[in-house]
Amino acid sequence: MTFASLISELQERDYQVRVYRSGERGDIEVWLAHHSVSVESRPLPAGGPDPFLEIIVGGEVVGTIATEAIDGLLEPPIRRHPEHDKVTSGYQVLFEIFDQTVFSAMNRRELLAVSREIEDRAFRVGNGILRVSFQTLSTFESRTEVYRTLGAETTLDIHIYDVEDWTPPAITGITYHTDEAVSVNSYWVLAFDGGSDVTQACGLVAKEHSDEYTGFWTNDASMAETIVAEFNLP
Repeated sequence: MTFASLISELQERDYQVRVYRSGERGDIEVWLAHHSVSVESRPLPAGGPDPFLEIIVGGEVVGTIATEAIDGLLEPPIRRHPEHDKVTSGYQVLFEIFDQTVFSAMNRRELLAVSREIEDRAFRVGNGILRVSFQTLSTFESRTEVYRTLGAETTLDIHIYDVEDWTPPAITGITYHTDEAVSVNSYWVLAFDGGSDVTQACGLVAKEHSDEYTGFWTNDASMAETIVAEFNLP
């Protein structure tokens, strides 16, 4: 299986979001529609509950969440990694409820927000293997301080697979792979095996298309393992 086939396989899932609220559509409906998620808006009755959304897979409701928990996610605060106790809770919610859902038209800022959730899980566990491809080392340059913290304050075994267009600094705990990066250089990928807590395993796969990305993230340990295997290294 390849990164492309992983995305293609998940695109076949029958996935919908049903939003219940009064008044006009909110930011989350617009955002979902722009990211190729089927969205249905329904009114709330007078005196009903606060606005919420249902996640529907294969015709079955698999989860609900209050819209206020995820409204406004398009403008998340920028969080430096050492502030790991101030995780953007909205993005944690987003990561959980849209597990293994294929999104289109994601931009780099949105991918960075999802990447932060994966990096933060790896930081909290503090051990295990984290494999990453930001496509080029010059893209990774802006993340070097984050990964310097990961390397210094954990025992993570971190592998970076990027095309060599910049010379990165030596960082404790990090191994750079440039010869092997050719096979993944059109993908933005992170995969954490969960270390000593397999429930924290997670991953992200996104394919670039003219400055926008199509892809998915996952909380499933077996899917994270599959992503790791696609790097074709032990």
